Amino acid sequence: MRFGRVGPAGAEVPAVLDGDTWRDLRTVTEEIDGEFLGRQGEVDWAGVLGGLPPLEPGRIGAPVARPGKVVCIGLNYRDHAAESGMDIPAEPVLFMKDPATVVGPDDQVLIPRESVKTDWEVELAVVIGRTARYLPDEQAALDCVAGYAIANDVSEREFQLERGGQWDKGKSCETFNPLGPVLVTADEVADPGNLNLRLWVNGELRQDGTTADMVFGVGHIIHYLSQFMVLHPGDVVNTGTPAGVAMGLPGQPYLRAGDVMELEIEGLGRQRQELVQA
Repeated sequence: MRFGRVGPAGAEVPAVLDGDTWRDLRTVTEEIDGEFLGRQGEVDWAGVLGGLPPLEPGRIGAPVARPGKVVCIGLNYRDHAAESGMDIPAEPVLFMKDPATVVGPDDQVLIPRESVKTDWEVELAVVIGRTARYLPDEQAALDCVAGYAIANDVSEREFQLERGGQWDKGKSCETFNPLGPVLVTADEVADPGNLNLRLWVNGELRQDGTTADMVFGVGHIIHYLSQFMVLHPGDVVNTGTPAGVAMGLPGQPYLRAGDVMELEIEGLGRQRQELVQA
């Protein structure tokens, strides 16, 4: 299944994508949230889908409403660690993003005031569908995954790396986590460890990688996180980015107002965001 949310910001309607048609899910659930994700496997979709009314095309919101937390993995691609001048980590590097950073896949991204180093990061996002607490192994971790989506882990590198303290201040600026367009359920993603992911800026390909190059795979990440925190249905985990970010490119071509980012991950759709000044 491919779930999403359609409509103006703050008034999105829960929806399911049936071919090229969005269908209204409000007879099944009020929202695509943790409560729904925890039980969506119990719905008889074969019997329900055809009776759902179509929705008019419009703005696409983030496919998950109000995630409880957004947990991120840093330096999880060997080539990205190399371009960042950092060692490949022995254990996953963890940081958090404010859940309010989550916006729609085609919404504008705001360049923070005083920012000179706003950067892009295409990432595979994992959405949790079952409580993950002290999981025994990677298979148990994968059983807790509701599905996958595209995330853009937008980052302000000066705030992140040059202003002291934790990474969060360069990661939690408003609009810094476009998500979607759809949440593709785990049963439709044969191997999350073998997906192509790409990002363009102003039509120029900047990132072209594969999740096969992740240092830590999805099962390892979710199992690992469950030893340190409880993951709840609706939580989002961003799994890292491949090489090609502005910080690692010659001349460091950081984002400016008017720039356009386009992202895609194999089987998960596409995003497009224009940068505007906050």
